[in-house]
Amino acid sequence: MSTTLRYYGRAGAKEVAVATSTSFRISDTAKTRLASRAAREGMSATALLGQLIVEGIDQLDYPGIVFRGPAHDRRAALAAGPDVWEIVARLQELEGTEEQRISLLVAESDLHPRLVRIALDYAAEHPDQVLERIGRNRAMAEQSRRMAQQREALLA
Repeated sequence: MSTTLRYYGRAGAKEVAVATSTSFRISDTAKTRLASRAAREGMSATALLGQLIVEGIDQLDYPGIVFRGPAHDRRAALAAGPDVWEIVARLQELEGTEEQRISLLVAESDLHPRLVRIALDYAAEHPDQVLERIGRNRAMAEQSRRMAQQREALLA
């Protein structure tokens, strides 16, 4: 849980989300495993527990979605497939209605239409997360193109 605090400074009003304390009872086994895994991840047990809760609920809400990557850079993906952002990026490149785009993607991949829809539904609920990753990937691709052109110009 979090509480929103409003404070006033030179730049005007600003809101900040502040975590509030919540108490849970967990078994000694769960506590030991949580602490051990948190240490391996280089994070606090509280931070790991928060991550696991959010990701676990998302996995319940979107069957087939899993999370990959290090703690500081987690991303949603299909269990036996690509990342959600990759699916959305490819759908953006295709033309037609939503169903036409899904059909085209299914035809060019081994993905089941149901899984593409699950990924799209997840993205619709988490657009900032997905669009940020798409933007980051496009920026890196553009940087790679510029570097290739510069190397080519050096060797001309």
